[in-house]
Amino acid sequence: MNFTQELAWNNRHMVRTANVVKQLGDCSGKRMAVSTHLDIKMLAFYEGYLRQGGELFVTTCNPTTVRNEVVEYLVSLGAEAKAWKNMSDQKWQQSLYDALDWQPHYLCEFGAQLGSIYHQGAGESVIASLEGTGSGVSALKDLSLKHPVFNWDDLDAKEGLHNRHMVGLTAWQAFMERTHLSLHEKKVLIVGYGLVGQGCAAAAKAFGGQVVIAENDPSRALLAAYDGWHCQSLNEAALQADVIVTATGVAGVLSAELLNQLKGGAFVMNVGHVSHEIRLDALTDYQVNELMPEIFEYRRGERYFYALSNGAMFNLTAGYGDSLNAFDVSLALMAAGVKHMFSDSDNFNAGMHMLPEYAWKPFLA
Repeated sequence: MNFTQELAWNNRHMVRTANVVKQLGDCSGKRMAVSTHLDIKMLAFYEGYLRQGGELFVTTCNPTTVRNEVVEYLVSLGAEAKAWKNMSDQKWQQSLYDALDWQPHYLCEFGAQLGSIYHQGAGESVIASLEGTGSGVSALKDLSLKHPVFNWDDLDAKEGLHNRHMVGLTAWQAFMERTHLSLHEKKVLIVGYGLVGQGCAAAAKAFGGQVVIAENDPSRALLAAYDGWHCQSLNEAALQADVIVTATGVAGVLSAELLNQLKGGAFVMNVGHVSHEIRLDALTDYQVNELMPEIFEYRRGERYFYALSNGAMFNLTAGYGDSLNAFDVSLALMAAGVKHMFSDSDNFNAGMHMLPEYAWKPFLA
């Protein structure tokens, strides 16, 4: 399937998003900088916004999830862009400053990279912004915000659908496609029992895995136990696991010390937003070889393990990510948040706000 065919197929199945885009109306004079994943599903919103007169600066929240032909297509529609797959950290950081130098009126992002830099003094043009990740919301809450920031990550429709169901399902689909292995007879360790971890655990069991949970938060560990999962400490469980999945959004969860102790042939996989949950960068004395696409062997002498996508967000780097029908809900929520920023942000004080129900519920019907 070529790019044009895939885009047409996607648009057939993303009708909620298309409905919101139509209701944006004339976007002339609106300047929006975005830092999101740049896979083809995002075009259902960005293309419509551009065709309705909006101005767009595109960068990414994660260089490993960029699809270059998506960026090229947006540029052909008039967008400014500084993003390409696997761009260096230095180039990525510069792209964020370039986006703010463009003097946007609105920010729409996953991870608060733009917002964090903006609130350190890089610009005064932003009227309102929209944040769609838990890690981004947490980062912005610690800042003295200059404008209203609308949190849509914590909406039930987003958390319950994407975080709880889609991430785990699509991660294991990608695992089986890339490795040609199933989870039968494998001990699967889920690190973190938030909504993403919960979905990963449930899907792993459905696909035949023997699931163990490692969770530092006592309330979440108790929830895991009441959900019927066996819980162990990370240091104990990791040594026995065949597959380890990080789902915390926290850098360095799997330390170099722990990686040095994994059983031979273990897989490590990250599905959290932060690309450095697994400290692969600290393993400077290991030989690294890509044995299959997105499967990297880390070897030191006789000791070896496999790192999927080198620790990047596996379900979207190595797989397709959310199904079209599920992502249509998530993207419609984001588009509804953008519509709300354009039309109603003047009625909100500077600070963090949940995206109000009247702004998004009508579009879920």
